[in-house]
Amino acid sequence: MLNLNEIDLHYGAAQALRRVSVTAQPGKVTCLMGRNGVGKSSTLRAIIGHRPISGGSITWEGVDISKLSTEDRARRGIAYVPQGREIFPLLTVKENLETGFAPLPRRQRFIPDEIFELFPVLKSMLSRRGGDLSGGQQQQLAIGRALVTRPRLLLLDEPTEGIQPSIIKDIGRAISWLRDRGDMAIVLVEQYFEFARDLADLYAVLDRGEVVMAGDKAGLVETEVRKFLTV
Repeated sequence: MLNLNEIDLHYGAAQALRRVSVTAQPGKVTCLMGRNGVGKSSTLRAIIGHRPISGGSITWEGVDISKLSTEDRARRGIAYVPQGREIFPLLTVKENLETGFAPLPRRQRFIPDEIFELFPVLKSMLSRRGGDLSGGQQQQLAIGRALVTRPRLLLLDEPTEGIQPSIIKDIGRAISWLRDRGDMAIVLVEQYFEFARDLADLYAVLDRGEVVMAGDKAGLVETEVRKFLTV
């Protein structure tokens, strides 16, 4: 289980997160929602260790990881799919996937078949350069690369951004399958309300760096959440 306990995060003098508390559990999807610039991506960066927190704590599988490096968090089973995908455009699809080998012991340095079952297009494009793929294909590649690391916690930052509807459905099905497998906790940052609503087991809405609404799917009131999504 992941537990963010009242974390603060600063960019210089600017405070991006204020006492943010969020949980994620194996077999469930936690959705973080809110407008642009309210701290959703900063929350993921805090979890993965890209930005140090200035208060509170982050606990994963019973261990406080607040002071661990990004590399050590990856070795503990945390994977991150950043906004904008950030694949390597000059590497082939196969080489992009193999960059996920870094935190793995040598015996696990192979690409699991389930990645090609989830995203068949990747298997047919293994020798193509990442930069030659469409935006939706690159997003599938970025998720596949994260899955190569065998994560127990998967962080997804707006995976539907700029993606055609057919691939959004494919990504949604993949997230549902990973969730239903039961051994992975998923944290999803999303502005597309319908996509988040359909996948969420737990949710938190951020505004100005603070959690203003949180709960489980049964208590999600669409009209109240949408107030914090519209500009």
